[in-house]
Amino acid sequence: MTETLAPPLVGTAAPDPAPKRLFIKTYGCQMNVYDSERMTDVLRPLGYVPTDTPEGADFVILNTCHIREKAAEKVYSELGKLRLMKLDKAASGGGTMTIAVAGCVAQAEGEEIMRRQPAVDIVVGPQAYHQLPELLTRTARARGERIGADFAPNEKFDAMPAVRGVDGPTAFLTVQEGCDKFCSFCVVPYTRGAEWSRPVADVLAEARGLALQGVREVTLLGQNVNAYDGQGDDGIWSLARLARALADIPGIDRIRYTTSHPNDMSDDLIAAHRELDTLMPYLHLPVQSGSDRILRAMNRKHGRATYIDLIGRIREARPDIAISGDFIVGFPGETDRDFEDTLGLVREVGYASAFSFLYSPRPGTPAATMGTQVPHEVALARLHALQALLLEQQTAFNAAQAGQTLNVLFEKKGRHGHQAIGRSPYLQSVHVEDADHLIGQIVPVRIEHGQQNSLKGILLGA
Repeated sequence: MTETLAPPLVGTAAPDPAPKRLFIKTYGCQMNVYDSERMTDVLRPLGYVPTDTPEGADFVILNTCHIREKAAEKVYSELGKLRLMKLDKAASGGGTMTIAVAGCVAQAEGEEIMRRQPAVDIVVGPQAYHQLPELLTRTARARGERIGADFAPNEKFDAMPAVRGVDGPTAFLTVQEGCDKFCSFCVVPYTRGAEWSRPVADVLAEARGLALQGVREVTLLGQNVNAYDGQGDDGIWSLARLARALADIPGIDRIRYTTSHPNDMSDDLIAAHRELDTLMPYLHLPVQSGSDRILRAMNRKHGRATYIDLIGRIREARPDIAISGDFIVGFPGETDRDFEDTLGLVREVGYASAFSFLYSPRPGTPAATMGTQVPHEVALARLHALQALLLEQQTAFNAAQAGQTLNVLFEKKGRHGHQAIGRSPYLQSVHVEDADHLIGQIVPVRIEHGQQNSLKGILLGA
């Protein structure tokens, strides 16, 4: 859709206005990736088209994450660069660059962002990005500019365009937001709010729309996705029941979900992994620490033995499942013994992949005020030791795929010749020669060898 700037002269055709360029830089988790995609959808009716660079863009959005260390400072550093681009664009007669900060840093910092960096025009939190068209209209009018379409915002998901723009055979699908767990290190309950699940009908409708556009794999997103309790016509649905309904949609051949909490890994969801082939044999289930003492300090509400028992029950239901996890190293008060407990848990569970981070205090969280902070050099040495063990396990898991035949969903062209890159059921990147004509298809591939971060295979019969 194009905007109409002014009525055409009688007897003449109104020229189509040049599209406006939209650049979105996304920080952090898959939830933010999904949000950025929906921002693009919301702004498309105003004539905005995505661009790969902020230089010369008409609208720049930083979709921020507040989880990692110094997240806000990184945003301010980026804003300093954008301020210069904004000035250059105006000075060269190229028009105006509108700058917005969205996401969790926007929620946490609020008006402080505009105070520290006056080049910012719009600040919008993760629950309100559906208001971007209205906010953009107000900003433009304040400058004496015109926007061709006004937008009356409603609730966030209700306000989203019914048809999403997708690029490729995979897509994220948000089904749940917020978290009620209040882990002592985490800002999510303060920036994303309480747990809330989308109605079943809305999720299924969006999934059907994705399938019609050629999406073969959906990843269900939520800050605590396995706590999903969306309203259906006949009551509350669990994530397991939702997954079964999604599996019945023609064209949806693969389902994943992230991120989960051990306390919400219900029996019916474990059963779904056993009974539902569409549900991929890959589970991201963060534990954060292997020490009961540290888990209590983190307010995780589960213990080491509980987590290990849960992994055992999941593997009993789906023996081929690959387990991924999250770990925080150097949490306040962590001792050498606590860290050894974490290494022991990793050895006992055996991870196909995992993410590990140095603890960093997040303002406003209980852990930030704990007095026994671990010296940086100690925490860093522990992190390196943990990452070495996790990398050893990941490499071994990938190497074990050699000689196996895996169904690969090809997603994009590779760098060389007719190479294509896809994903195995275990979320591994798979490189295959002479396969670029198969993008969007799920094809059996014989794995020749596994490397640290990917697999290499050949088409069966090749």
